[in-house]
Amino acid sequence: EMVYEPLKFKKPNGFAKLMIKLFAKKMVVGDKPYPKNGRTAPDFIVGAEQDFETQKKQIEQHIWQVQNDGESTFNGKESHAMGALNVQEWSTMFYKHLDHHLSQFGV
Repeated sequence: EMVYEPLKFKKPNGFAKLMIKLFAKKMVVGDKPYPKNGRTAPDFIVGAEQDFETQKKQIEQHIWQVQNDGESTFNGKESHAMGALNVQEWSTMFYKHLDHHLSQFGV
């Protein structure tokens, strides 16, 4: 959602963005899997009940959109909080995030 619907999310201020780049970026775009039971950033906690079918359709649409947009769209594209990322960093982040949540629910 942050890639295709950025206005739905509050951008981090300069200090927060710096901290994210210094301390979280390597974990998010690096080779190691996300740690189990890691803390979720407060901005990503979903408090309200969600409709599974709606969420499922949305993630499917985003996956197809990433594929259709292709590498050139993501090479040097600015992320919400980590600045410009290269294609490999985007790919790793997408994979790790999706894998994390699918594994979380036994998929």
